[in-house]
Amino acid sequence: MPSTLQQGSARCCCSQLRAGLGPRRTLRLQANAGARNVDHSSAGGQCGRRQLLGVAVGGLLASGAVAPVGASRALTLAEVTPPVVPAAPLTARESAVVTAFERAKYGVANVVDLQLPGRGAGTPDVDVPEGNGTGIVWDDQGHVITNYHVLLNSLKSQPASAFAGSAAAATAPKVAKVTLLNAAEGVEQTFDAVLVGADRTRDLAVLKLQNAPASALRPLPLGSSEGLRVGQQCLAIGNPFGFTLTLTSGVISALNRDIRSQLGTTIPGGIQTDAAINPGNSGGPLLDSSGRLIGVNTAIFTPTGVSTGVGFAVNIDMVRRVVPQLIANGKVSRPSLEVQIATDAVAARLQVGRGALVQATTPGGVGERAGLLATRRGLSGIVTGDVIQAINGRPINSSGDLLAALDGMEAGQQAALRVIRSTDQGLKEVEVQLVLAEDK
Repeated sequence: MPSTLQQGSARCCCSQLRAGLGPRRTLRLQANAGARNVDHSSAGGQCGRRQLLGVAVGGLLASGAVAPVGASRALTLAEVTPPVVPAAPLTARESAVVTAFERAKYGVANVVDLQLPGRGAGTPDVDVPEGNGTGIVWDDQGHVITNYHVLLNSLKSQPASAFAGSAAAATAPKVAKVTLLNAAEGVEQTFDAVLVGADRTRDLAVLKLQNAPASALRPLPLGSSEGLRVGQQCLAIGNPFGFTLTLTSGVISALNRDIRSQLGTTIPGGIQTDAAINPGNSGGPLLDSSGRLIGVNTAIFTPTGVSTGVGFAVNIDMVRRVVPQLIANGKVSRPSLEVQIATDAVAARLQVGRGALVQATTPGGVGERAGLLATRRGLSGIVTGDVIQAINGRPINSSGDLLAALDGMEAGQQAALRVIRSTDQGLKEVEVQLVLAEDK
């Protein structure tokens, strides 16, 4: 019986050890060779020691000092955060784009058209923003250029006397608020801007900032349209949908495009690009990869109202001819034949190939006096007017070519026209001499 009791006590001691180790752990105690000879009367002492050992091990496990095999623990943020991979150096092309943007961003403005409403008793002087676009710092005198249509809400209510040039800026109407990034201070600054001059035909306008410090005026370097190539990289900077100083890039997709402006005029010599141009980009710069200004973003071809990869810019050579006149005189003196030229679509329907078709002449104008014939109705149907194929030896293949040629000439200049004329005997080549009039 004692043996039975001692063995029972031993089983009870092992059960307590198992309890101290937790529900799934069992502490195995290996007896040495002499343990077999121990008298059963010492079993009670061994059980006590084993019980104390079990309590100690259980305490360590409970405190976390010893983790059970297979148990989970909380991970630190450092252990679950992937390492940062060092950036590779910028490619030469990326570096060139970054450098061009960093230089140009101080010469790009956000332009907000202002419409001055009636002044009621509660709001004696309130400027209400009506339009948003982009502008370009032209010089260190505070002149900023943009598109005419960006300021349309204000310009449509201005009399012709408002276009008086920079000399009359002190009394000129305020038409916009212009925001620039000040390079010296690193902050955006907003200035009132007055109207200096505008050219609806080429969709260009010039503003002058009021009280702008020299540190805020960083003119963009001017490039040239000569030498541009289809396929070369170009950059557009603007404020699409109000997101200021947005950079997009692409290539020159085509040259010498006729741009049908938002105002309904045709602008010859346009640059086509696939750089994203959206509402708000109008009036902003198109740059070459070195950051030179090569065009003023003006229009997009889209059925949805947003960029489809077909954008157009007024070429910089045309801008350079127009802007100085606007600053000096408020308007552009442009030569004219005083005739109406048919669109290329109308000319094509009348089966006119190469050249610019005279659709109508101004009564008493230089074209009519020189003998140019307009398109007219004859006994056998419509008789096409004279088709101008050259002016002063410069080939004319379309209506846009004629506009571009006239842009490089001046009122009062002698012009020799080579035209193809429809006669009863068939087509006949005729030379017409005239003196260019001033466009009204």
